[in-house]
Amino acid sequence: MNPTRTGLLAAFGLLLSAGSGLAEDPASITVVSWGDAYTKAQAEAIYKPWMKETGNRLVSVDYSGGLKEIGKQIKDKKVTWNLIDVERADAEKGCAEGLFEPIDPAILPPAPDGTAASADFLPGALMACAVGNVVWSTVLVFDKSKIEAGAAAPKTAADFFDLEKFPGKRGLRRDARETLELALFADGVAPADIYTELATPKGQDRAFAKLETIKGEIVWWKDGDDALDLVTGGRVAMSTALNGPVFAAIVAEEKPLSVIWDGQLYNMDYWAIPKGAPKKELTLKFLAYASAPERLASQASWMAFGPARKSAQAMIGNHATLTDVPMAKHIPTVPENFATAIAYDYKFWLDNGKELDKQFRDWQRGRRQPLVVPTPTKAPDDGTAGTDGGAATGTDAGTGTGTGTGTGTDAGAGVSTGAGAAPTTGDGG
Repeated sequence: MNPTRTGLLAAFGLLLSAGSGLAEDPASITVVSWGDAYTKAQAEAIYKPWMKETGNRLVSVDYSGGLKEIGKQIKDKKVTWNLIDVERADAEKGCAEGLFEPIDPAILPPAPDGTAASADFLPGALMACAVGNVVWSTVLVFDKSKIEAGAAAPKTAADFFDLEKFPGKRGLRRDARETLELALFADGVAPADIYTELATPKGQDRAFAKLETIKGEIVWWKDGDDALDLVTGGRVAMSTALNGPVFAAIVAEEKPLSVIWDGQLYNMDYWAIPKGAPKKELTLKFLAYASAPERLASQASWMAFGPARKSAQAMIGNHATLTDVPMAKHIPTVPENFATAIAYDYKFWLDNGKELDKQFRDWQRGRRQPLVVPTPTKAPDDGTAGTDGGAATGTDAGTGTGTGTGTGTDAGAGVSTGAGAAPTTGDGG
């Protein structure tokens, strides 16, 4: 979990010092996570209660993500980490490369009504060697103070593309990822069909044609903080943004922001056990405890990330310290927010990212040509000329109408989480 997308409200140090010798204690385990407020939420909701209830101990270690360190431990046969919090991409890669131990979902506790864990976790939350814990998402956000009295506020992803009804600039991350999914969803593609459609030339043309309808009003951003600055500073009427920082802006900074959950694109973090890690039995007991609906709901009282289990949603209450703040409306996974959610497909982008990145850059520069050429209609028998099917909307080279040339760099293959360049408008080529 990259800290830049958490939007949490406090910092937190290590729960226990790895130098205390507890790592060698048979009643202790070492749990690796992202640090700061994200680990604080895990500590308050899971680590501390587990230690109190069981008498076991836990060493909390921070890391910056990726598989390099755990790969080295496994190679050297010196695995010291018992459990690690990983992003979906690393969970899938680690499973495929044999870096993680298999996990039988039967060890996970059932829902309160007796429903098996395998049926209670959200789709995609259970892998052969990883168990989902939190869900975070990219949403649409606008400044509700800018909506005139009596005027309608945007409510759907389609409204993001409706410049006539909701005029103004639009903020989008300078990346094909998430942008093309949003375009297809707003154009009427069902969440479950997004990647099937995007895998086809016709679907790719459709996504870029939809983006073309707002191309001249786009302001590109690279860093999540930029997205919120664009909205709160009045530079755009609406923008995509990460839900964690939006929550922090609303609650901690009292910004008048509203979230559109329609078409949210969600991702997930997972627990995984490194291959060859010691104390596997104790680690599995902790994993089962951490995966209980009650623990996941408690974690959601500390941060605006959704529990990975269906039964946990109804257990979400108010914020743990800001006790007058109901958390459910800020959580991606509650039913009213999750109805049209799109699951981010890491594998799709691994297979198709290079080609779609190129198309995205070409489109920004006004050079992308349609992949599907319409077949001209046959000339009628009376001799009058037939009509050509026409080129796909917004794909002719050089027709982009951007409001500036832009100075940002083209989207790379991965999600940028650094400070990034200032947002730019127009073609950005």
